[in-house]
Amino acid sequence: MDSKTKDRIAHLREQLAHHSMLYYVYDNPEISDYEYDMMFRELKELEEANPDAFDPNSPTMRVGGAASDRFEKYRHQVPLNSLSDVFSYDEIRAFCEKNSKDLGYEPYYSVEPKIDGLSVALVYENGELVRGATRGDGTTGEDVTANLRTVQSIPLKLKKPLSLCVRGEVYIPRESFLKLNSERESNGEPLFANPRNAAAGSLRQLDPKITASRKLDIFVFNLQYGDPGAVAEGSRSHTEILDSLNGCGFRTIKKRIRVKDPEDIISHIEEIGRLRASLPYDIDGVVIKADDLDDRERLGEGSSTPKWAIAYKFPPEQKNTKLLDITVTLGRTGVLTPNAVLEPVRLAGTTVSKATLHNFDLIREKDLRIGDTVTVQKAGDIIPEIVCSVKDLRDGSEKIFEMPENCPVCGSVVVRDTDSTG
Repeated sequence: MDSKTKDRIAHLREQLAHHSMLYYVYDNPEISDYEYDMMFRELKELEEANPDAFDPNSPTMRVGGAASDRFEKYRHQVPLNSLSDVFSYDEIRAFCEKNSKDLGYEPYYSVEPKIDGLSVALVYENGELVRGATRGDGTTGEDVTANLRTVQSIPLKLKKPLSLCVRGEVYIPRESFLKLNSERESNGEPLFANPRNAAAGSLRQLDPKITASRKLDIFVFNLQYGDPGAVAEGSRSHTEILDSLNGCGFRTIKKRIRVKDPEDIISHIEEIGRLRASLPYDIDGVVIKADDLDDRERLGEGSSTPKWAIAYKFPPEQKNTKLLDITVTLGRTGVLTPNAVLEPVRLAGTTVSKATLHNFDLIREKDLRIGDTVTVQKAGDIIPEIVCSVKDLRDGSEKIFEMPENCPVCGSVVVRDTDSTG
């Protein structure tokens, strides 16, 4: 490979990385999709003609490489611990009061939405992504580097030559999730119950090309290890570190604040709750964590969770409505799926008029009858599901649903597969 070709490849990689970051991280594109696609095509052709120019962090690797037959285990240098969950404002006040007592002063807190996805660690050496792993049990996860390279908002090279590890939450945007489930329904494939399951299943595909097709995204929310001062110019504030990580190319969540007063924390939780249905991603709560890294060290760690952070969990919104009917649809693979027809009800920001019942066993287990008053909620705030029937409201007019003897589409005899859940 001559020097001119080598320089052109390096230039194209730099430009594509720059414009990809502007588009996926900062929502501020400078060029058209066509211009980007033409640069991408040129780079791909040059790399194919010059195999010795291979670079695992080239923008062309975003589309996914060769499939693997397994994932290697990866031991995290710093554990990816879970958080203690709280479900009331009084528990938040008690958490803040205890921290103030232990520290001898009121600390600042970072209050940020809790993305409902899959936690991962991203390891960089001299500014280049070298490893990406799932949380696993917190100590040992799975090496899914090839799959994480396909996530467009994960920088393959940082703007600074930093060596560090960050923690983030991989998720699938709501729009992409609904499209994915629609395609699966059309193909007669089982639906994902919620965006989190979809993200987890997508990230653990042995074929990175499948992962790439799922349009995953990420928010980075913590510096696991590395020199905070090098990241944020001497600061040991979590808020300033996240701001600096964003400047390095990481996508960080914007709807976060830095406050002291517990009542300000609660006010921000309520604001996030009001915005929840309109967000393009799924959240299941709000994280409250000490903002100063020195405060975190003073407060310390518990046996399995840090003492300096908690997660406030939103309760699922539930409402009662009428189960008007149960219909049956035929999937591509010949599986019959029952569906609930509901009296329309407003739930988690949208009007719900139907719900998938998945299989006939579920109808029997929950003792659902046509005409029942049923309690409904959205699994992951996305997929409508029936929680239970309200048996006390039955008046005797309800009808037990029977599996059809013949297919409603082709008329052939229905055969129950005892080895499946259908």
